[in-house]
Amino acid sequence: MTEFTYPFKFTEDDKSFIEGSLILEQPLPYKTKKPEGSGFYRPGKIDLGNTTNLELVFYHTPATARFIYIERRKPEPRLMEFIGITPDEWEGMNTISLPGQVWMGAGRANLMWKSMQDIFNAPPLRETITSNKQENLAIFPIAREGLKYQVPEAIYETYGYYTDEVILDAHHVFDSSVPVYNRKVEMTLFKDKDLDQPQHDLVKVAFIADSIASGLVMREVIDRIKERFRYLERVEVLAPLATIRGLSRIADSECRNGVKVRVHIFETILNALPPDYYYSAHFNIPELHIRPDLEENYRRWWGQDAQGKQIADTTCAGYGWSEAFYSPRKQIEMINEQLVSRHNLTIAEMIKRNFNK
Repeated sequence: MTEFTYPFKFTEDDKSFIEGSLILEQPLPYKTKKPEGSGFYRPGKIDLGNTTNLELVFYHTPATARFIYIERRKPEPRLMEFIGITPDEWEGMNTISLPGQVWMGAGRANLMWKSMQDIFNAPPLRETITSNKQENLAIFPIAREGLKYQVPEAIYETYGYYTDEVILDAHHVFDSSVPVYNRKVEMTLFKDKDLDQPQHDLVKVAFIADSIASGLVMREVIDRIKERFRYLERVEVLAPLATIRGLSRIADSECRNGVKVRVHIFETILNALPPDYYYSAHFNIPELHIRPDLEENYRRWWGQDAQGKQIADTTCAGYGWSEAFYSPRKQIEMINEQLVSRHNLTIAEMIKRNFNK
């Protein structure tokens, strides 16, 4: 089977280097339960030159494509109001082209629910779930974003399993005593006290739900879960948005640990390498996309600014990530702040210039 290898090297905060490769296999087709019928999954790995690598699986379905790329959809009056487009401007248009970045609030959660159903029906996760009993599985959604992924609902809808949930609140806090980083990860496990030790000992597979930016929070969460669940065999991370920098940090940690970790991602990996770090755009490399034609259309939609710069090269695929679910108005403000500072354009202007395309 033909593989694609993308080498990378970046400097860490402590001036050390992380060097390795993202290795992707060819996409494989599978059937979903939806009327649309089919999707693709693409195995891959982060290889840091160690004997153990971080396993990855990318997914393309109609729902994940709507989340990541561009689609024609019916204009929603309230969404247009948030964006700053008046009814007169879109009057008479049955559909308009919109990027996945403006799926917001309940609409974004609904699309995420459809996407999660799709990927849980794919062979990689199907094998994990059907080879275990429901009491062997536990779900760890990370507040806030991970709560909106609806992982236990997708497992129930697809397999009829009832699963224990342990809600995690994990975030960075300043700590000057920590060398180099000056911050640590603070974490609270809600509901964990309700699981007694016999229940802990039954858990073999942990599903962690959250997207991955820097990777520092996810790395700490994985370690803490392993400490508490001593018979854990596998960790499945549901990360619709994930960056090469964050995944590399997790790989660097997990290559020295005994429990298998695998990360499940929508469509493509994001670029969080310097100079943008958290502001994570798509890579302009066709081979990193299951459907390069969708990425080509995405780049064409964003186009160029007045200085001839390609806007898609610096357009974050996630922006506030959590804010998109919880505060659509703030999300639009964040999008506009970055677009104006980088390209002297607003998201409303971007959408309007694509009205007739």
